[in-house]
Amino acid sequence: MDCSTEMKISSDTGKAISVILFYSALLFGLLGFAARMKMNFHGRLEISTASFVTAAVLAALGVVFLMFSFTRKV
Repeated sequence: MDCSTEMKISSDTGKAISVILFYSALLFGLLGFAARMKMNFHGRLEISTASFVTAAVLAALGVVFLMFSFTRKV
């Protein structure tokens, strides 16, 4: 078995992955917003901060996948 082969991802698959990551980021952003709006929940600040950080990371990964999907012609 050759271990040096790369796993090829087509440009359509890269775009689909980026869309999934963007919508996941939107979901985590809304979760953070809802946790910040909830008044009687003690851990709302930690949950909202973690949700916003996760949303930012997923959005950044979505941008990376989108940029790489435009450069490939496979």
